[in-house]
Amino acid sequence: MNAAPTPTATATAAAPPDSGVSFVEEIGHLLYASKGNPLNTCIQCGTCSATCPVASGGFMDNSPRRVIALIRAGFKEQVLKANTYWYCASCYQCTVRCPRNIDIAELMYGLKRYTVWKAKGQEDLIGPTFTETFVKTILRSGRSYEPVLATTYLFTYGLPEMIQEAQTATALMIKGRLPLLPARIKRLDNFKRMIQHIIPLGDKE
Repeated sequence: MNAAPTPTATATAAAPPDSGVSFVEEIGHLLYASKGNPLNTCIQCGTCSATCPVASGGFMDNSPRRVIALIRAGFKEQVLKANTYWYCASCYQCTVRCPRNIDIAELMYGLKRYTVWKAKGQEDLIGPTFTETFVKTILRSGRSYEPVLATTYLFTYGLPEMIQEAQTATALMIKGRLPLLPARIKRLDNFKRMIQHIIPLGDKE
């Protein structure tokens, strides 16, 4: 289990400048609709990290418990560069088992949105690129369109896997299960305005 951050352990991470709103308050605003308790009720027991199948498997560079500690300590840049929330499996074990009723799974979703808004994060992760592509796609047509989304991760595969994916997509198109062009919903402008209240990426269309 990762140790809680100390001034020595986090010396390389610069705390954010004083903008009137602390980083933990910013993240708290993202979670205002969540039914869970705020992050400042966390007792750093480590239950979330111990029950997380991804963290216990060694895939996360910072455990959920450590991410919460970093947020509360104000280490914004270190949190935004973490892969923790992009590797989250959305199994909700952390939320269900948290003794302080913190909605940690919703925190992971909130950090994803925040990272995309700020255009920060690890460059070698598929998650941020896939998420931004998905948002751009639904802003253009109001619907998800798999042929565009597939290109965000298809080239991370080897050649045999790419050929198999292409064959699958072709078969779906022949059967009419995968459209050649994305369908557009009615009143798309209204839909865009609604989405931009949640994910403000309109300037990136």
